[in-house]
Amino acid sequence: MPKKASRLTAEEIQALVSASDDADPEPDLSVEVKKVEFVELDEAATHPSVPESVEFVWDVPMTVEAILGTTELTVKEVLEITPGSLVELERAYGEPVDIFLNGRLVARGDVVIIGDNFGVKITEILVSGDEMSSMSSAP
Repeated sequence: MPKKASRLTAEEIQALVSASDDADPEPDLSVEVKKVEFVELDEAATHPSVPESVEFVWDVPMTVEAILGTTELTVKEVLEITPGSLVELERAYGEPVDIFLNGRLVARGDVVIIGDNFGVKITEILVSGDEMSSMSSAP
């Protein structure tokens, strides 16, 4: 029978953090931080016509995610995050965000402001309409 995994204690976490004191604890003040300016959208764009063959799935809920970027951090770096900390993502300013539908990359787009909310203006579709409709039944 496999051994049951256990969580690290606070002391074990502190020991891991202390073991990697090689890093400079001072923040890198040479990083330039720019405020992002978003385009305001007045109204939603009309969608292209949807084939009638998918009408039966119109009410099926789907999870849509817009991923701005990702990065990898060490445990020490995560534990050092405080309000005001900067986390640099592996995506350049101005690059389109990835749009996932039920966990699958389906499109890319630009971040915009719609009223008081963020939105995404789709700039590139990566799958066909038939592929998207088949995702509604995917686990």
